[in-house]
Amino acid sequence: MKVLLYTELQDTFSKSGLGRAIYHQEEALNAVGQPYTLDKSEDFDVLHINTYLPGSYFLAWKSREEGKAVVYHAHSTEEDFRNSFLFSNQVAPLFKKWITKAYELGDVIVTPTPYSKRLLQGYGIDKEIYTISNGINLNDFQAIPYAREEFCRKWDYDPSQKIVMGIGLYLERKGILDFVELARRMTDVQFIWFGYTKPNLIPQRVSDAIKTQLPNLRFPGYVPNADIRLGLQATDVYLFPTLEETEGIPAVEACASKARMIVRDIPVFEGWLEDGVNCYKARDLDGFEARIRQLLNGEVPDLGEAAYEVAVARDIPKVGAALQRVYERAMELRDRRVGAESDA
Repeated sequence: MKVLLYTELQDTFSKSGLGRAIYHQEEALNAVGQPYTLDKSEDFDVLHINTYLPGSYFLAWKSREEGKAVVYHAHSTEEDFRNSFLFSNQVAPLFKKWITKAYELGDVIVTPTPYSKRLLQGYGIDKEIYTISNGINLNDFQAIPYAREEFCRKWDYDPSQKIVMGIGLYLERKGILDFVELARRMTDVQFIWFGYTKPNLIPQRVSDAIKTQLPNLRFPGYVPNADIRLGLQATDVYLFPTLEETEGIPAVEACASKARMIVRDIPVFEGWLEDGVNCYKARDLDGFEARIRQLLNGEVPDLGEAAYEVAVARDIPKVGAALQRVYERAMELRDRRVGAESDA
């Protein structure tokens, strides 16, 4: 059984969460010895497709016609498309219709969380849907000696300063507006946000937010993953104020880093991130500010060790084994489909 891992315009997505998810798939299949290719000109038995662009849709349709098994990876929903790029809310209903049509080409569908599975089922998609985390390579998250000193040297902070870190594209959905407002409120705390989106793709209110001039607020832009890992271990609080996700890879990375993490209390985190157990949660600006103060003042315990167990459950070899089971199921369903078509 050979798998084609296919991502249309992969370079375009390389600096996003989707790009990291696709890289993790390669690591996962390598970890379990699953043969695969990235070249669609090679022969393959199972198409594992990650994108919903027209070329991806055509390849999925063509592969079905050729009797291949198709696994469609549902990384996106209408809900996480909203409040993202310029005009995304206006076209979101059409986006939902398109991705539903695309995902239904799969013999099976994979999606990262039970929450995103429920959303897809709510679209009326009548396919087998399997929940598999995008995963984490724990080997990449070893403790970094003198992380605090290195981070402060790199970004010109005094080690005595309190630092709150955010990660994400410049999207309203990521909670970036709240991040800026918290910096405005908490003038004694440093706020730094890593990530970047081209200015012509974001609405004016987000563009204005990232141009906010505050002495305790920085937007360095895109940085390599190594800098993200350093920051997760070095800063005082990792804040993930996102409003919508299908999983949220930075949250898993924060768990692997044993970071002191605060996330927004939204449905996608239910069942795996628990307030006061392996993270802290808040719903709004006042709640985020209160939680940050509690962590900075040592008023609540550090939950990093418990958070690490979340990452252990999502380690790359476990993801690879889960994907193999899905591929085998897809081939079973392919055989039924081809047999039914032959009998018709």
